[in-house]
Amino acid sequence: MIKNVKWIFVVLIISSLISFSFIGKDTPTEGLTIGDKAPAFTICGEKQLIDLKDLRGKYVLLSFWASYDAPSRMQNATLNHAVAQADNVEMVSVSFDEYKSIFNETIKKDQISTSNCFVELAGISSDLYQTYRLKRGFKNFLLDENGVIVAKDITASELSSYLN
Repeated sequence: MIKNVKWIFVVLIISSLISFSFIGKDTPTEGLTIGDKAPAFTICGEKQLIDLKDLRGKYVLLSFWASYDAPSRMQNATLNHAVAQADNVEMVSVSFDEYKSIFNETIKKDQISTSNCFVELAGISSDLYQTYRLKRGFKNFLLDENGVIVAKDITASELSSYLN
């Protein structure tokens, strides 16, 4: 009897290990890459609506960040100030903070232009977060005139070299 229980236990463990190895195999492990067309999205802010399709014909820098993520917040602020000095790129800044008050305080402290700065109050549960596959960290994407990703995770200095 004890031998049978041991074998049943061994079979259960082996089958569990095999089934765990297949979990998540159908979900993409990589995020968007250079050369991919950026997925279109629409965000409604308090005062304006932004549709990514409306920005075709010019360079667009998409910056995804959150106030609780220090590296993405710092990168967003730096890029925002760099874009303010360039005239051939439009920046769309999207925060995944779940509280509007925290978002408002952060953009005030970081002195970020609010013209194309939005908050996705659903946070990391939002469709936008899933669409851009941001599970491995917040990123930024530089899109060309046709909405194709030409650079990813760029710095302010790299941005100026891409635009020149």
